Amino acid sequence: MSTPTYSPGLEGVVAGETAICTVEGGLSYRGYGVGDLSEHCSFDEVAYLLLHGELPTAAQLQQFHTRVAAARRLPPPLKHLLGELPKWTTPLDALRTAVSTLGHFDQDAADNSHDANLRKAERLLAQIPVVIADHYRASKGLPEVPARQDLSHAANFLYMLRGTEATATEVKAMDVSLILYAEHEFNASTFAARVIVSTLSDLHSGITGAIGALKGPLHGGANEKVMDILFATGGPENAEAWTRAALARKERIMGFGHRVYKAGDVRAGILKTYARAAAPAAGAEKWEETADIMERVMAAEKNMYPNLDWPAGRLYHAMKLEIPLYTPIFAMSRITGWAAHVIEQLDNNRLIRPRALYKGPAARAVKAISDRG
Repeated sequence: MSTPTYSPGLEGVVAGETAICTVEGGLSYRGYGVGDLSEHCSFDEVAYLLLHGELPTAAQLQQFHTRVAAARRLPPPLKHLLGELPKWTTPLDALRTAVSTLGHFDQDAADNSHDANLRKAERLLAQIPVVIADHYRASKGLPEVPARQDLSHAANFLYMLRGTEATATEVKAMDVSLILYAEHEFNASTFAARVIVSTLSDLHSGITGAIGALKGPLHGGANEKVMDILFATGGPENAEAWTRAALARKERIMGFGHRVYKAGDVRAGILKTYARAAAPAAGAEKWEETADIMERVMAAEKNMYPNLDWPAGRLYHAMKLEIPLYTPIFAMSRITGWAAHVIEQLDNNRLIRPRALYKGPAARAVKAISDRG
């Protein structure tokens, strides 16, 4: 019997079929390039595309917005729970718990039909930003800010977080970041969600597991490390020396490199424009200069290029958003991709059950306990 091929981390292994997204020839969602989408569409339109399969007409978008906006509310017991969580609970941990809790209050929770899963997905799309904003304000001892039904997804989130309306420039930058984070094929969190629901579990369970996978610094948690790295350099005058020293110590510099994109992440190039534009108003030009220097060193020394987390961390910092919110914002966007994959998996399900290459002891007999030395 031949030994099966093993690929560490499943790198290069095709684990399924999807009509949602591809990274071949540049990232695209259902056939549309992300550059084209980020230039011509709102996140709300892209969310509809991922969940429903096509870009919406004006009437479909209005109906979608009405449904989602109406669902921007949380059950009172969950609101109470968010206020009672320990002060050290991170925003992403609070979100993971909240999504699991929301499953108890959704009457479609046990219904895995296509239409029911779409309804649940739209509700979670609406509820996740409310969870993030409510928990954040509760953790700061601030009163909650009720959601507004007249605002877009990005604009409403910033309003609930701050209590004041964001500028049009901020809303556009947030909107583009949400579009770019929305979907990315069989990444770790998406694959985790598909594995979970392949057992015929439910959408809320799959999304809860996806958030758990997103937490790790090798996945969604990377965007929270970007500013730590930039702060550690001390600024542009030390950036090159710090980067070279870190490489000499064989340290991993978060925000660079990607399992799929070896020559650079197209999303990073798009969002860099917005991070750079946001910097002057925030007095963060030095961090953009520092980032540029580090990018040059990483390209020259390691042939590694920025991924989406690199500009996203800088953009959110320039927007005065606190670092622990960065990965929850990722989840607020990726719920669209996660849900689309959950629906696709359940519509054409086969249990995901790979094999392992055994490396343990050869077959042996059990000795009586008195003979074991």
